[in-house]
Amino acid sequence: MMSSALSSSRIGLMQALTACIFWGLMPVYFKLLQNVGALEVVAHRIVWSVPLLLLILYFRKNLAGLITALADRKLRRAMSASSSLIAANWLIYVWAVHENHILAASLGYFISPLLSVLLGRLFLGEKLSRTKWIAIAIATVGVSVLALQALDTLWISLVLAISWSSYGLVRKIADIGPIVGLTAETGMLFLPFTLLLVWLTIAMPSSAASLHLGDDRTIDLLLIGGSVVTAIPLLLFASAVKKMTLGAIGLLNYLAPTIQFLVGVLIYKEPLTPSHIICFVLIWISLAIFSTDSYLTGKAGRKPQSA
Repeated sequence: MMSSALSSSRIGLMQALTACIFWGLMPVYFKLLQNVGALEVVAHRIVWSVPLLLLILYFRKNLAGLITALADRKLRRAMSASSSLIAANWLIYVWAVHENHILAASLGYFISPLLSVLLGRLFLGEKLSRTKWIAIAIATVGVSVLALQALDTLWISLVLAISWSSYGLVRKIADIGPIVGLTAETGMLFLPFTLLLVWLTIAMPSSAASLHLGDDRTIDLLLIGGSVVTAIPLLLFASAVKKMTLGAIGLLNYLAPTIQFLVGVLIYKEPLTPSHIICFVLIWISLAIFSTDSYLTGKAGRKPQSA
């Protein structure tokens, strides 16, 4: 039994690592779509995700779960809010990658977990230890340092962090699974973004700097493949969550933005200013303190109580 649990944990770790590597290398994928407008890229990501996700739900025999969720008025309102947040997050992210602001984007996803903790404290009444408050204070200092020299891109980090952590809050409150939830969200956005794509394809002339579906076979495959890039890591991560401890999952959440950071610096040679270095170092220190405290708290909670 112990061997079986260990094997399951290892499988979960591999699934989570694969998902995080997918997310970390996402800027490389969207850089290949540099000649397609950010809004159009997101529209294709949404539109092509719907049939793929419906197919996944069909084979998982969970279409009934989607129908049940959409029949619930409270869940529909929550999914409407989360769909707006995820669309905004995707749009800003793709735009940031296209405009060579990968560092700013990665910083947003480093800040997001800490902001999520604050939202949990404010809206869900979740308690914060003194150590966690210290971690948040250090991160705040880091962001403040960056604001002094990189105010022109700081808004990207903050918008991504706010939209992603708010999305997480809505999804935590809503009683819906990850795949069913994403299908409901993209389904709500399907019609308006399909109409947008039709208008862009017909009304906007194609050029070397403005390609649309049908102009280039490689671009077509990449646009359609955005649905696969969206669904695969989500499926892997959702499966991994069931096999791993929350502490391990929490630590792995920082792998994707770290890879994005390295991609921005090493592959696309984005400038790394002293304020960037100070900010990222303080954020990493903050996350190390926060994660250590979470791990120790969880470990203490798992200890058997003496009679």
